[in-house]
Amino acid sequence: MTEIDDIDHRLLRLLREDGRRTFSDMATTVGLSVAAVKRRVDRMRDAGVITGFTVQVDHSKLGWAIEAFTEIRYAGATPVGEIIRSTTGIPEVQAVFTIAGDPDALLHIRASDLDHLQKVIDTLRRTGNVTGTKTLMVLGSWARQ
Repeated sequence: MTEIDDIDHRLLRLLREDGRRTFSDMATTVGLSVAAVKRRVDRMRDAGVITGFTVQVDHSKLGWAIEAFTEIRYAGATPVGEIIRSTTGIPEVQAVFTIAGDPDALLHIRASDLDHLQKVIDTLRRTGNVTGTKTLMVLGSWARQ
């Protein structure tokens, strides 16, 4: 396990807020030299703590205004690989979480409107050994940075 101190946590928080933040900007914020910040970020990347840098997208501006989570249940002892295969081929499925207990998986879905979401759910219901679904619509969200 990699040793992460308070400064490393502050650097991670700054990078989560803006993955394009410069070493210079972070150095000023945490009170270290640019070289020291670079060494720390490189160390965390080498250790696998930082696995990449991403962009945050406003999906509604791309025409994907509906966000939902769908619980999905499968018949019998459907293998996890089948759950992944049967769901990841659907472009509206943003993420698949296989989970313990009932249901078997939780899907993060984006759609353009309610009719589109209904078509996605209908597609899921016809896929593989699906025995049931339950969809929760997102009204708002918050994420820890």
